[in-house]
Amino acid sequence: MLRVCAAHRVAVVPFGGGTSVVGGLAPVRGGLAGVIALDVARMNLLLGVDAESQIATCEPGLRGPALEAALAIHGFTLGHLPQSWEYATVGGFAATRSSGQASAGYGRFDSVVVGVRIATPAGSWELGHAPASAAGPDLRQLVLGSEGAFGVITQVRLRVRPVPEKKIHEGWRLADFTGATALLRAMAQRDLLPTVMRLSDEVETAAGLATARPGSDAGTGGCLLITGYEGRAGWVDARRAEVAGLLRAAGAVALGEDAGAQWAHGRFDGPYLRDALLDVGMFAETLETAGFWSALSGLHTGVRDALTAALAAEGTPGLVMGHISHVYPTGASLYFTVVCGQVDDSVARWRRVKAAASRVITEAGATITHHHAVGTDHRPWLAAEIGDIGVAVLRAVKNTLDPVGILNPGVLLP
Repeated sequence: MLRVCAAHRVAVVPFGGGTSVVGGLAPVRGGLAGVIALDVARMNLLLGVDAESQIATCEPGLRGPALEAALAIHGFTLGHLPQSWEYATVGGFAATRSSGQASAGYGRFDSVVVGVRIATPAGSWELGHAPASAAGPDLRQLVLGSEGAFGVITQVRLRVRPVPEKKIHEGWRLADFTGATALLRAMAQRDLLPTVMRLSDEVETAAGLATARPGSDAGTGGCLLITGYEGRAGWVDARRAEVAGLLRAAGAVALGEDAGAQWAHGRFDGPYLRDALLDVGMFAETLETAGFWSALSGLHTGVRDALTAALAAEGTPGLVMGHISHVYPTGASLYFTVVCGQVDDSVARWRRVKAAASRVITEAGATITHHHAVGTDHRPWLAAEIGDIGVAVLRAVKNTLDPVGILNPGVLLP
């Protein structure tokens, strides 16, 4: 099919759950004869489970909830729950290198991909033949994050884990974001991470986007931290006790399991709030990045200030909230939510506002995207992150697999 489209110069856009927030499904037709969407919805099977190796083989159109339900029958879980989990697909997870809310325990999606198969105009390509290999660079990484620009993902093999014996989420209140961030760093570098760890800054906590228990004796102000534990009962109890001791020693106030349960219950509600806000004349958008610990505090302040100043310059001051939800020994992600009034062309305004923040991110040496992918929105800043040589390498891969340029044109590559 792809060879036919290449012969007739028809662009092909792979479509999974349609949850991209960065223009990942907005091709630039250019001189091509037309554009078709290749919907993989009917490629939605769990093809098999190798219980001995703990590997599941999936088709790309399998959505998050259906995947978890199918794995549970075999006693396994993937544990990958991004906020788009309800609609996003396995193929989309792979194409964007997504991260789930339990990444501290289960890892990013690209870390659990054992193998992948893609269809390209040049032919079918399958990668991943062993648990580890020194046979040159890991070419799976050319497919993971390729956003449909190099090929159509037709099969993914994933490392899965046994269904956890025990799950617990709880909340904590810490005095300030800077001190709490340092505490998260200590936990990550001491290998004391829970399965879920989400820290909201003071503004997000006060605005109520972070969940706290009504009537808590923790008082007002400060930052909300959600911790979650999933796994063997003994591990959950031991890790929870060790983390709690570290938090209490740092002055954190326990909010209990109610706060954690409220967050877990509403963890996928965020995207639906946008429609409600639009109905009352408000505009909401998000952006995210990641940086090393030594630069994280300045990155948080710089992006927040850039967003605040840009909104004010547009004549529409807004609320800028942030949180950390993905933590590593060397650094962490930052996720910002912006709420302001609507204008006649809110989309154009957001592009200008986001460009101001993107310049700050690039100048700070941080990544232009931690888990939303490049799409068309982040494409102008990709070269600053990977360099001209990096862009040339990606173009060479594109030219080899898709010489006519029919696969999701205009996405990813500058």
